[in-house]
Amino acid sequence: MSGLSQEQVGRVVALAMDLARQGRSEELMEFFDHGLPVDTCDSEGNSLLMLAAYHGHAETVAALIGRGADVDLRNGRDQSPVAGALFKGEDEVVAALVEAGADLDAGTPSARATAEMFGRSGLLPESG
Repeated sequence: MSGLSQEQVGRVVALAMDLARQGRSEELMEFFDHGLPVDTCDSEGNSLLMLAAYHGHAETVAALIGRGADVDLRNGRDQSPVAGALFKGEDEVVAALVEAGADLDAGTPSARATAEMFGRSGLLPESG
């Protein structure tokens, strides 16, 4: 995103974050085609993947994973995307992140601890 001012970059990032929150995959993918890094984060450290996962957009999560998004990138509160999806009860998103190799023991609380707290341990593979 060279050639853009700091303010313009801020606006691009804010737009991308909104698209991730809304699950607007096609439009979001265009941002990457124009140079936006897939692991871009907002001021709270939430990645595009975190926002899509937390808001239950499995298709967007899959598209971001397909573009190489870091499934373990934690936000400023040390929360992982898979823990956020578990917290929200987003089974399809949890499955996509687990399949992509998300670390179920990373973050605070970890995905395993979150699943236990909310009675959703059945969504996760056994530890071992």
